[in-house]
Amino acid sequence: MQIKILGKGCPKCIALEEAVRKVADKNNIAIEVEKVMDINDIMAYGVPMTPGLVIDGEFKSAGKIPSEEQILAWLR
Repeated sequence: MQIKILGKGCPKCIALEEAVRKVADKNNIAIEVEKVMDINDIMAYGVPMTPGLVIDGEFKSAGKIPSEEQILAWLR
């Protein structure tokens, strides 16, 4: 499963990555995380604010850190 964290490395971006990794680890879900930091690449997803989350090419959230339950639902 391909995960993209969209953002320039702000504290929320780091927290989002940590949350996704935590949920995946707890549920034995294999993921591959890519950090997308180039502003042009981020804008290509139409993200209004960072952090953004893309799972297998599908945009899921922006500007917040989703709950662990929501992240798990997306990963399943």
